[in-house]
Amino acid sequence: MTLTGEILARSGLSQAELARRAGMPRSVVNAYVRGKREPGADALARLAAAGGFDLTLSPRRPPVDPERASRILVQVLELAEALPYRPRPELGYPHLRDRIAAGGSAR
Repeated sequence: MTLTGEILARSGLSQAELARRAGMPRSVVNAYVRGKREPGADALARLAAAGGFDLTLSPRRPPVDPERASRILVQVLELAEALPYRPRPELGYPHLRDRIAAGGSAR
């Protein structure tokens, strides 16, 4: 659901009434609701206000702590290398633990 669609649903207004209160054509609101167009910041603020809501800005933290994620990734890769496997021909690149020990890239 689009943000405009959510504003519309939560407000309980019709598209026509939301558009009238926001001062824009109903066809434009319809395009926003259906995801055919994206409203700009001003239009979105007007739609939210027309629906009885307030848009606010708040600080956003990154979704993932890069240090913690890298530690977990190394642990997972070390566990994966420790799993039993059927011997296969040696591949032409060093193991991850050797690359890390050498200070190289983990790519």
